[in-house]
Amino acid sequence: QVQLVESGGGLVQPGESLRLSCAASGSIFRINAMGWYRQVPGKQRELVARIISGGSTNYADSVKGRFTISKPDAQNTVYLQMNSLKPEDTAVYYCNADVRTVVTNFAQYWGQGTQVTVSS
Repeated sequence: QVQLVESGGGLVQPGESLRLSCAASGSIFRINAMGWYRQVPGKQRELVARIISGGSTNYADSVKGRFTISKPDAQNTVYLQMNSLKPEDTAVYYCNADVRTVVTNFAQYWGQGTQVTVSS
């Protein structure tokens, strides 16, 4: 089994920054990709940023130039640095990982979510 634990959410004012962290643990053999999604009530969950093995990244157009995803090679942890936050970034942010365990093939895992609120 794989667990993803997020941290770093909170309440900030427009223009401020936050850094989200997501640590993966369990019977991990290999992580193919990790990413961040967000969801607001009444809307579908959407991709924010994703990083795959080897370091390639992709971002939603709405966050390009403001958010940066990173994952140190030696860690099963992914970070999302969010700068110049806007009220429309308010959402529950979910960590996602594409993981192969010691007994199963690659599968998708999700964290419990962390609330990010941007408001003056």
